[in-house]
Amino acid sequence: MSVDSTTTATQSDGAEPGSVVRGLWSALADREWDAMMPFLADDCIYLDVPFGPTLAARGPVDIVKRIKIAFEPLSSYTNHDGVLVASGDDVIYEHSETWEWPTGEVAVLPFVSVHTVVDGKITLWKDYWDSPTLINSAPPTWMEDLATADTSWVFDATGLV
Repeated sequence: MSVDSTTTATQSDGAEPGSVVRGLWSALADREWDAMMPFLADDCIYLDVPFGPTLAARGPVDIVKRIKIAFEPLSSYTNHDGVLVASGDDVIYEHSETWEWPTGEVAVLPFVSVHTVVDGKITLWKDYWDSPTLINSAPPTWMEDLATADTSWVFDATGLV
């Protein structure tokens, strides 16, 4: 795990926005799905920008379902910590991720994640990344696997983000 793990992964109420975001990413880096949920507001929207607002997720349970679709098939995941800038309720986190599949493929993805934190909870989380970098590095069946995955988490955030 590369993210500062001094933030308690179970409590975010009243914490500074930057600490809340670091706590979320610490839990995600460890793939501790239940530990991610306390950092997310009940109405939090997650937007994977390359896929657009019609494939957003809303609420801690559905956001974790969405994240798990991409992360559970990986044999290894590493978050490489980067610059975190907080201004009021807004937190921008520049980082990169290494994704490794059991079949040997590896993708190194630069990310910028933008979060809004209100009352110690993330209310909006947007991930900006280059989808061709991932698609060209992933196993040949990756897109097909995504197309047949559980989509019960889908929330159309058009007009909300």
